[in-house]
Amino acid sequence: MSTPASPTVNPTGATADPEGGGLFAGEDTSFAGIASNVAADVLAAQTAASGAKTSETNAASSATAASDSAGLAAGSVTTSSSNASASGISATKSENYAIKIDGVVPTTSDHSSKAWAIGGTGVTDTANKGPAKDWAIKAEDSTVDGTNYSALHYSAKSTASATSAGNSKSDAQKLAINPEDSQFTLSDGSTAGYSALHYNAKAEDFKDSASGFATTATTQATKSENYAVKVDGVVPSTSDYSAKAWAIGGPAGLDHSSGAGNAKDWATETTTTADNTEYSSKEYAVGIQAGNTSGSSKQWALGGGNFVMATPVTGSGGTAKYSAAYWADQAASSVANFDEKYYGNYATDADAEDAHEAAGKTVTVGDLYYNTTDNAVKYCSVAPSGTGAPVGTWLPIQATDTSNFATNGFSIAMSIAL
Repeated sequence: MSTPASPTVNPTGATADPEGGGLFAGEDTSFAGIASNVAADVLAAQTAASGAKTSETNAASSATAASDSAGLAAGSVTTSSSNASASGISATKSENYAIKIDGVVPTTSDHSSKAWAIGGTGVTDTANKGPAKDWAIKAEDSTVDGTNYSALHYSAKSTASATSAGNSKSDAQKLAINPEDSQFTLSDGSTAGYSALHYNAKAEDFKDSASGFATTATTQATKSENYAVKVDGVVPSTSDYSAKAWAIGGPAGLDHSSGAGNAKDWATETTTTADNTEYSSKEYAVGIQAGNTSGSSKQWALGGGNFVMATPVTGSGGTAKYSAAYWADQAASSVANFDEKYYGNYATDADAEDAHEAAGKTVTVGDLYYNTTDNAVKYCSVAPSGTGAPVGTWLPIQATDTSNFATNGFSIAMSIAL
């Protein structure tokens, strides 16, 4: 008799080969052994059935022999009876191996093909066992042998994982490449925002803007530098000069130019004008330039030209104007001349003349002194002929008697009448 083929068990595509797309890893070894167990039980059932058939054939042969040989009938009947009994036992065992589901096959520790196929006592929900049907389609999240799950369970989990993976892929695409300025909502229904592509595009925009600002900043920095220190001409693209040029000079169009002039020249230039017209502060203070016809402060203080007191500061002849020092000297001379004419306070004419002559001066007509005896100012009307006695003639200056003058009212009336 040929060896029976091992039954193929591959429920819902479930295998123990992960590389072939199976849903069971190395820990799912119980399901991997189902086919071998079922094959062994089927083989035992086939062997028992074959034995039963052989016994039946032998029984038929024995019956034929009994009809032909009466002498052997008794022995044949005995043999036939034994064979029939053995055949009955084999048939029962074969049946048990085929369909028994309420426990093991008697006198064995094995279960029937049906028990291994659809379940039975000692197979269903039993550690390291479980029927082929349960391994194939038992409900999701329900174990087959108390530990491991069915192909349907892993298929459902795979589907859920595939759905989750699909959502994750879709979400990843949204997060990565959703169009610029377009918001998205992820598969969780609540998370929204913009993609990496959006932010990258914005970053590029900002980069371009930043580059433009950098260029502008560089241009402005150069312009600022020119406005600060350029001294070899105007600031490019303008008609202006730099702060340094206005401060200390440099450009031909600025130094000593009409309506211009640098600050340094306006402060200290003493050899020419600051702007081709006006002079510097220093020139007006201490200068001696001939072109400055108004004169400097120092000249007005000390004298014209190189500060010579007798030199006019401006003008000449009848229009000449002199310095303060010149007029101070003139005032001093006037005081000295007055001292020549007015002697001071004395008690007598002789005392006044003696004091004046003792100072090395000469008494002349018109000289004055105050006579403390007469309480009157006296003037010399006749000069003495020499020093000492005789003295000259001194007369008091008399007050005019106005008592006989007309009053204001009378004078007005006479004026009107005349």
